[in-house]
Amino acid sequence: MFHTYTYIQRLPIVFLIAFTFLQCSEKEKNNDLLLTLLSLPITNSPSIGPCPPTSLPSNIHVANTVVSANSTVSGFSNSSKSINGICGGGEFTGSLDVYALNLTGAGATLILSWAGRTVKNVSGIDFIIYENPFRVSETSDRYAFDPMVVHVSFNGTEYCGFDLSGFNPSLADSNQISSWPGFAGLRPVIYNMATKPFSVDELFTFTGSGFLLGGGDGFNLDDLIVGGPGTNCDATARTNIQTNGFKFIRMISASAVTNPNTGSGYVYPHSYNNGPDIDGVVAKSIE
Repeated sequence: MFHTYTYIQRLPIVFLIAFTFLQCSEKEKNNDLLLTLLSLPITNSPSIGPCPPTSLPSNIHVANTVVSANSTVSGFSNSSKSINGICGGGEFTGSLDVYALNLTGAGATLILSWAGRTVKNVSGIDFIIYENPFRVSETSDRYAFDPMVVHVSFNGTEYCGFDLSGFNPSLADSNQISSWPGFAGLRPVIYNMATKPFSVDELFTFTGSGFLLGGGDGFNLDDLIVGGPGTNCDATARTNIQTNGFKFIRMISASAVTNPNTGSGYVYPHSYNNGPDIDGVVAKSIE
């Protein structure tokens, strides 16, 4: 997924071939190659401000505390990258300022919070998850993405999630967003705190077909379900979250969550060796 127009502009022409290879292989994740390229000196670069920012904007409620993170993905296991701001690359590019999950095991899960504050259930969607998907071509409805399962909890013990029962993709349509209802990590991230800033209202504005003005995947606490894959959610826990809000968000590689209809993980046909690359989470309202 790590193909980025901004970085291509700044690198010597000899390395365009490497980036073209990364794009054409549809999200092939050669992290060693990327780290080598990014270590090269950058010259003749315009000053556009840093992303991640030196400090988070006070009016954007970014999850700012890592509760649990155990990834072993080489070069992308710094969990601070999941809380240091949103640095999206746009419709056709993916950010490199991310924390990557493993496909399975302890490293396939990330838990974040808002430093003890509570995300409230308000009108419309209540939070947005930003990964780093991108559209494969200008004329395509196909996306290179890493699906993840999303759970929330008020007390850090009882987690509730969203309806995944619509999952039933064939190999031919597995990279269509419509094949993964209820999952996160599907839609490109337009929002970039340095180059494409948005207000809270703008971030939570739909543009059609489930897409948001600033990109990412939005979730509404009114859509939480009782039960659900990987949760221990009963009716009381769901009602508590919908009434009082949540403090913890848990994101898990889809391949590490058992689909009750098959007895195996929700598997995307990966050609690479790690799962979702998390850029951050933004809540609409906290207290």
